Amino acid sequence: MSLARVLDVQDLSTSGGKIILFLEINGEQLSHRQKVEKKIRLILGPHIPPHQLQIIMTAHRAEPASPKQEIPWGIRNVKKIIAIASGKGGVGKSTTAVNLSVALAQSGQKVGLLDCDIYGPSIPRMMGINRRPEISPDKKMIPPVAHNVKLMSMGFLVPENSANIWRGPMVMGAVTQMLGEVDWGDLDILIVDMPPGTGDAQLTLAQRAPLAGAIIVSTPQDIALIDARKAVAMFQKVNVPILGIIENMSYFECPHCHEHTHIFAHGGARAEAEKLGVEFLGEIPLDIKIRENSDAGRPLATPFDAIAQSVLQSVLESA
Repeated sequence: MSLARVLDVQDLSTSGGKIILFLEINGEQLSHRQKVEKKIRLILGPHIPPHQLQIIMTAHRAEPASPKQEIPWGIRNVKKIIAIASGKGGVGKSTTAVNLSVALAQSGQKVGLLDCDIYGPSIPRMMGINRRPEISPDKKMIPPVAHNVKLMSMGFLVPENSANIWRGPMVMGAVTQMLGEVDWGDLDILIVDMPPGTGDAQLTLAQRAPLAGAIIVSTPQDIALIDARKAVAMFQKVNVPILGIIENMSYFECPHCHEHTHIFAHGGARAEAEKLGVEFLGEIPLDIKIRENSDAGRPLATPFDAIAQSVLQSVLESA
């Protein structure tokens, strides 16, 4: 079969002196990925030195009739996988994922953090690290480590200002590859930062990974809670337990008089958790220190310590 019939070039970018070629490979050729890559390198070899070319391939194929699937190689030694999700963007989901991961690591857990927000990866900036993962002899990506947390993000593979204009099948393929082709090693907990909404990435994760549960992040205002309900309903439909709801930006505390101001209302997430019959994990204030430390790549995990302990208790009870 000719190369042109097998491959679909989706994007081409440069980063750090390397050329990154994004390809979509059809399902029938998935098992021959290494042969396809070798053929591409032979064709491009006279024009691009091998060390300057990186090839990222994604694939999409129909799901088998049985809902049970083999656990991807990369996560076979991960004890618990927890999705951090929200119904809409801008509620602090990635901030929660980052700080919760660091808080869990500081409590003695072996933790990994997977950034599944393909279109808007923010984990590299918030964790203060942005370097390409090394490749092991068996062609697996070795996750970089920051703040004692193993990390993987599409942000490590593409320039920060590059837009990933990808179709659903490519997103699904990328999520699958970051689960199965990253050498996560032995982990107690893998935190997965999901993109907002209830789309392809969420469904792929639920189908491919044995999730211990999902944590829903919301602000207290009604407009955010509407979408938080949808996120809860989505995970329940795919039989993923809801570990609880976190109310982010719950209040602003004046640094002078310490009075609380409820900018986005207050208590909405707690009331919603009670209504849905799920645990309320806690409140996180609208704190400038959290924002400053996130921008600087120094997660301020302390406000998340109590939530981390509640999450640990929940996953241990479900063991």
